Amino acid sequence: MMQKEKKTVTDFQEKVYAAVKRIPQGKVTTYKLLAKEVRCKSSQAVGQALKRNPFAPMVPCHRVILSDLSIGGFAGQTHGEEITRKQMLLKQEGILFDNGKLCDIGQIHYS
Repeated sequence: MMQKEKKTVTDFQEKVYAAVKRIPQGKVTTYKLLAKEVRCKSSQAVGQALKRNPFAPMVPCHRVILSDLSIGGFAGQTHGEEITRKQMLLKQEGILFDNGKLCDIGQIHYS
């Protein structure tokens, strides 16, 4: 008798990752907007799904920021090396931050 193979990504995570893949290069969205898109009341749950993203960079979780337009977390970190890496990835796409906030609100992607 064979045991069922354990699923490594939940249905919820799949929905979150699919939505993140639709964020165009050069745009960002917020955890709150993303939660609304996947019909979830918790932006923190979305953040936890992104923290566990095994498909980066194909699922570009660096394009998700906080509702106050600050950078937010990345790879389970809220400061340090990983945040510097997130800022670098966003800068390569033309997304800039000044005084910790998104410079151009026109770069927010609303689904």
